[in-house]
Amino acid sequence: MKIAISGTTGFLGGKAANLFQLQGHEVMALTRAHFRKDAAVLADLLHDVDVIIHLAGAPIIKRWTKKHMRRIYDSRILTTAKLTDAMHLMAIPPHTFISASAVGIYPEAGVHDERSKAVADNFLGKVCRDWEEAASNVPAGCRPVMLRFGIVLGKDGGALKQMAPPFKLGLGGRIGNGRQMMPWVHVEDALAAIDFASTKKQLKGPVNVCAPEAVDNRHFTKTLAKSLNRPAFFPLPAFMLRLVFGKGAIVLTRGQQVTPARLQENDFNFRFPTLDDALGDIFAGSDGTNKA
Repeated sequence: MKIAISGTTGFLGGKAANLFQLQGHEVMALTRAHFRKDAAVLADLLHDVDVIIHLAGAPIIKRWTKKHMRRIYDSRILTTAKLTDAMHLMAIPPHTFISASAVGIYPEAGVHDERSKAVADNFLGKVCRDWEEAASNVPAGCRPVMLRFGIVLGKDGGALKQMAPPFKLGLGGRIGNGRQMMPWVHVEDALAAIDFASTKKQLKGPVNVCAPEAVDNRHFTKTLAKSLNRPAFFPLPAFMLRLVFGKGAIVLTRGQQVTPARLQENDFNFRFPTLDDALGDIFAGSDGTNKA
């Protein structure tokens, strides 16, 4: 297939591009320059593409100034709308459009699978709702899939790049009271889910991409510390996060309990179903010694 992927300079997008190239597919990287073009020009560039995978977006874990909140929103919704507008102008649109979304669409209360209609009454809920609405506006014959990612864990980027350093110094600890749920997924399973969605015709609409094991921040903290052979004695008060990230602290101090029902119903195989498995792979050497 010919696959167009946005966000290839990012942690997940770059790995997705490498995965599909290794499988023998032709990969076109969609850059910011492409999104500055008119939809008609973009349609011409994409004319022979089979699958579009849209993973671009401004970073979420950052201080939420009004300017950055606008960047978070526009980098997701406007780019998605530009792609679907372009698809409507194509004589033969791609058969599959995979767009990133996030488990942040769900509220804190309850346990959520893809049948849940509840949307968080906050900025992240609005971003995800509008993002998925834009992604669903595809032409006839194109299958839209919205992958609602949990926290993606990997060796060389993503959330652990920011979370692990204090733990390696023995300065890690729970965030706030530690009771907030943390839906997570190993990067290899996240990539496998993208690959799965590109060919699994039964998958359409929202799909939760998170491990089947539900953990809260306390459990996550203890497991991360154990994986690094470090203590976790230093809780991080929520007010300190609000001083650093402003309203963006919500990403770290609140969470959702999410289950990957549609992946499981379609016999998706998680290589790393538990946090012990995932962090053990990320931080342990092949001989069982610690890499940290």
